[in-house]
Amino acid sequence: MFKALIGTVLVGAALVNPTVASASRPADDGRLVAITDQQSEDGPAARIRVLDPKVADWSKPAAEKWSWSPTARNGFADLTAAWGLPSDAKLRRTRSGREVALVTDSRGLAAVASYPSGRRVWGTNVGGPANPHSIELLPNGNVAVAASTGGFVRVYTASQGAASATYAEYGLPDAHGVTWDPDHQVLWVLGGTRLAALKVTGPPAAPKLTETELVTLPTDGGHDLAPALDNHDLLWVTTGSKVYRVSKSRAAIVATEDRAGIKSVTTNRAGRQVWTTPKPDCLTGWCTDTVNLEHPAATRTLPEAQIYKARVWSASYE
Repeated sequence: MFKALIGTVLVGAALVNPTVASASRPADDGRLVAITDQQSEDGPAARIRVLDPKVADWSKPAAEKWSWSPTARNGFADLTAAWGLPSDAKLRRTRSGREVALVTDSRGLAAVASYPSGRRVWGTNVGGPANPHSIELLPNGNVAVAASTGGFVRVYTASQGAASATYAEYGLPDAHGVTWDPDHQVLWVLGGTRLAALKVTGPPAAPKLTETELVTLPTDGGHDLAPALDNHDLLWVTTGSKVYRVSKSRAAIVATEDRAGIKSVTTNRAGRQVWTTPKPDCLTGWCTDTVNLEHPAATRTLPEAQIYKARVWSASYE
């Protein structure tokens, strides 16, 4: 077990979707960026979109490499009503080597789809009132979901079938983030001022969750949690007013930036940063049409999009 540091020490993750834009499989080099385009006034129009920052004008068709939404054709007929405000998207690779896209939606959907075909692997309706915000694939095929209004992190037994809805639950007020830590074999979860590590035990059909580490953040409103792919030991953590880098091995904050309202931040292996923050004129109040890049600095704009989060599109856990 690695040492937890909390309190004063801490103050200083044969049906084809017709919306698939490309049948080719992009290299997992972290070059591409996935966005959650919410389209709040027209839920069925909402999409997960994967775009190429090398294309300067994201309004051009060449920029979009893949897009996805749940439909009857790709196996999600029973879950389309739980779609319309996508809140998270991640690329992961199963133990068999298959790549999958993981998606949550604030209207209730938690889903795993084969990438790039878009076909259903697993899905459930967590419940719109619960407001699912983040998702993660565990090595055994189960799926973790953080729900903010519901105040919980659940590990669903997705390994047991495409509609398996059995789960183990960890109470976490304002739960917003989940990411798997392969080095320490724990699930990091974020909510409010709590960043916790959970040990997942038991058989895949009956998981159990135990808190093993706790980091108490100096500021409230924990929002985004993601691995820093340029440093295997670090996590990105955002709150309402700060952006932190947290060492997994030390369970401690090692860097702090004064950056308010950051909805998501990730870095690729080369250290290029991808982040989003709301624009005042965006319809929902928490969205933007622009993704920010750093190292080197640039912006990419998708006109009329309602982007909530942007993530480096990489299957790596760290």
